[in-house]
Amino acid sequence: MSQASNTNLTVYGHYRTGSDSASSSRAPGLSQRPSQTSINTPTSALPPARTTSFVVISGGTGGNAICSAFAQSPTSHVLPVSDDGGSSSEIIRVLGGPSIGDIRSRLVRLIPACPPGSPLDAIRNLLSYRLPTTLSDREARDQWRDIVEGNSALWNGIPGDRKETIRGFLVYFESELLRRAHKNFSFVNGSIGNYFLAAAQNFFRSLPSAIFLFSSITNGNTAANALLPAIVTNHTVTIAAELDNGEKLVGQCEISHPVQTLPALDGPPRFTLTDLDKTEDDDDGIQAGQLNQNNAKFDHQAGKEEYRPLGARISRLYYINAYGMEIHPSPNPEYINSLNRADVLVYSCGSLWTSIMPCLALRGVASAIARSRSLRAKILLLNSKNDRETDGYSATDYVLAIANTLNTQYGHGRAYAGLGNATTRYPISAFVTDLVYTQEAQVDVDVAKITVSPFVLRRILLLTIIAVVGRTMHTHRGSLL
Repeated sequence: MSQASNTNLTVYGHYRTGSDSASSSRAPGLSQRPSQTSINTPTSALPPARTTSFVVISGGTGGNAICSAFAQSPTSHVLPVSDDGGSSSEIIRVLGGPSIGDIRSRLVRLIPACPPGSPLDAIRNLLSYRLPTTLSDREARDQWRDIVEGNSALWNGIPGDRKETIRGFLVYFESELLRRAHKNFSFVNGSIGNYFLAAAQNFFRSLPSAIFLFSSITNGNTAANALLPAIVTNHTVTIAAELDNGEKLVGQCEISHPVQTLPALDGPPRFTLTDLDKTEDDDDGIQAGQLNQNNAKFDHQAGKEEYRPLGARISRLYYINAYGMEIHPSPNPEYINSLNRADVLVYSCGSLWTSIMPCLALRGVASAIARSRSLRAKILLLNSKNDRETDGYSATDYVLAIANTLNTQYGHGRAYAGLGNATTRYPISAFVTDLVYTQEAQVDVDVAKITVSPFVLRRILLLTIIAVVGRTMHTHRGSLL
């Protein structure tokens, strides 16, 4: 899907022209024919306009593929903190805390372009380095020790002040692992950037502070280009999904790409506290010791290409605490504030239920999106193909899933009604106004259906991509149908 998305800045230019004013002034809910605006006008020929600001809701892999498209515009990147796969899973298993893998990955992507061999390039290489999966546990530990002691070639070119700042937190990370030596932390497939960010979060007891430190060292995250965790917490965050057949799946990996089959929750969950450190208070999610250690070696790309279908479609996604009880977390206040300031909301391509929905299934998010006075467009970047979470979905299914999740009531003591029983408080067009998809997409798009009631999307944009060079996408043809 990343092919479709880097062209969207050209499209957004048309939101700043007069051609949109007529269509946007029509009464809400009135069926209308989508705009016929061409997108072949060179950007240089467009009239001057103030810079459009964005809120991009995304996960790790899909969002990283398009984040460079927003580099020249004020953008708030909103990411979930519920991923329990990859290097993050091992950190959570031993140290607890929120998942930081997707956040670290985006922070690295937000590092400004710099010449090869420059100090900033050396810092980028260090913080994006991952210990090889081909190493044994002992070999990976030896390589880690070489890094933390400052002897690795990865430190070459990094200024002394930044080197000692980064290394200081890596030493702190090592000391926290030694306090929990009985848990046998594995460094295989470990990300140095994840270790640094996790250490900072643990030290400050604040994920935003850890993000600030990381971005200060890398010159990446600024007020105009902010990275916002969907939830601000020091606890482990766990999501669960309920299927149409009543089956329940716990954890992002089990929902999206199970490494090993785990029993479904049939009846009261059997959770224990035996794996918790007495000094830890990470009791908002599944206990660290219950995570599947195989998740640490999961390859997102390879794992999602070949998937075992779910027994039924996902009906709802929700958060659970350490005892398996459903909870309703509050979103990051800065996330809500960004929705009230930005011009355009973008639902990124990526995993719908485990990347996008965790950012939407939160108290107050629906109202912030629907009632925002600043948002002029709410755009869904449609995946080019379905995955395990969305097997058999059409474009209308994506839109309905987003709208129904947002229209669900979240609050203390009130159960999640689910997609089929959700009470509609806002029309679909309050959450999604525009759809972008590629001609090569394998997901069915019924334009005639999606532009009439109850959908009434304003624009359906078809793009044809002919070349991909690095992170730059070239558009051959596009038209607003």
